[in-house]
Amino acid sequence: MQAIVIGAGMGGLAAAIDLARQGAVVTVLEQGDAPGGKMRQIGPHRIDAGPTVFTMRHVFDSLFHDAGADLASAVTLEPAGTLARHTWGATPLDLYPDLDRSAAAIDAFCGEGAGFRALMTEAARMYQVLDRTFIQAPRPTALSLTRAAGVGAMLAIRPFDTLWNTLGRHLRDPRLRQLFGRYATYAGSSPYRAPATLMLIAHVERAGVWQIAGGMHQLARAMAGLLVRLGGTIRYGAGVARIEHAGGRASGVVLHDGTRLAADAVVLNADPAALAAGLFGPGLGPSAAGPAPRSLSAITWAGLADVSGFSLAHHTVFFSPDYATEFRTLEAGRIPTAPTIYLCAQDRTDAGARATTGPERLLVLINAPPAGDRTPPLETAPCLHHTTAHLARAGLRLTLHDPIMTTPGDFHRLYPATGGALYGAPVHGAMASFRRPGSRTALPGLYLAGGATHPGAGVPMAALSGRLAAAAIMQDRGSTARSRPMAMRGGMSTPSATMAPTG
Repeated sequence: MQAIVIGAGMGGLAAAIDLARQGAVVTVLEQGDAPGGKMRQIGPHRIDAGPTVFTMRHVFDSLFHDAGADLASAVTLEPAGTLARHTWGATPLDLYPDLDRSAAAIDAFCGEGAGFRALMTEAARMYQVLDRTFIQAPRPTALSLTRAAGVGAMLAIRPFDTLWNTLGRHLRDPRLRQLFGRYATYAGSSPYRAPATLMLIAHVERAGVWQIAGGMHQLARAMAGLLVRLGGTIRYGAGVARIEHAGGRASGVVLHDGTRLAADAVVLNADPAALAAGLFGPGLGPSAAGPAPRSLSAITWAGLADVSGFSLAHHTVFFSPDYATEFRTLEAGRIPTAPTIYLCAQDRTDAGARATTGPERLLVLINAPPAGDRTPPLETAPCLHHTTAHLARAGLRLTLHDPIMTTPGDFHRLYPATGGALYGAPVHGAMASFRRPGSRTALPGLYLAGGATHPGAGVPMAALSGRLAAAAIMQDRGSTARSRPMAMRGGMSTPSATMAPTG
């Protein structure tokens, strides 16, 4: 079987690895010059400018193990002792993988350790109910999920309540509700509209966060290397102009340079909105879900920085003084003037220690509306001033040296048809997760993978989407092919472009 995967993001690479190990001849076509999609490094100092948190390690352990390899031999992983540092301009609050240690820190901060424990118990229950019945299942429906989990279990995870309201059942302090409500933004959503089930992210992080030596991008390179060892090929600088179909099914692709490549199956690792917009040729829009609401975008700055006055951890969050106004502003299509700010200090340990002195590598991120295709464009020039002023009020003096700024407009150019939305559709309402497209499309032979498809946004979820796509392909072909021997090798072509349009 000949399989083509468009895009070397997490979903595309995971799909390609699973297909190659089962005997498929796999070619990954990536317009950029490196694997990873949104998991990218930019600038001369190689700063991670996409995902920065690695959780659900078991997803990747399983992917590598099934391919006859070992994740721990491919990348160097260090478990985080501190999950993140959080501040509202006063005493910071650190959270840890250890439940008792976090509860003690919260008790010292505001006396709500018991409420935190109750919250974590509920978050664990949500994860246990949804792990196999939703996260790892091929695009479940509300009915199939209820049948698999049971009516009692479904009602217990509060499917019709919002995250914000459910947090309020456990936590009185609005700062703690902000802290755990922020998990909605991991899916590009508002905590005031996202379902309570997103609390399961709190359980996922407590179960383990790891730092990857050399940055998150090393995971993408390790996956690309594994694919090549399995016999797959990655062609960089290979933008796809059109997905071809004949006889009522996908039959291959045409590259921008006119090259035609035939395939029995095509996996598109990109936002499905690109299909509806006709960016891969006419007649493909109805094969995926129609136009969907957009999740949040972001504005980021990546560069070397001088930092003083506040002790950063590897992950530090400076919260907005008015969370409700921040999200009302975002939903109105404007950039907040006092946003919540996330900093990833990439030369620091999880607790904040540094092995070197001088300027350090920093990624600064604020949420922004997905208006990268709007006319006139968003006014982003004042954002850095507002951001550094907000940090200064919290005690952090920050000087960025020639930072690389990425705006919703830039993200829209990187990921066309999205407006800069980074997570597909937002998870707003009880039924939102069921409206994400699954692996299969209405066009036989064309499959979807990536964070905009089921099971959702985030590094492990995108990888799971790729595995689900590969499983659907093999099931549809009724394949009984055995895994390909590890000795077979493919190769990587010479890079010829710098933009990575798929994630």
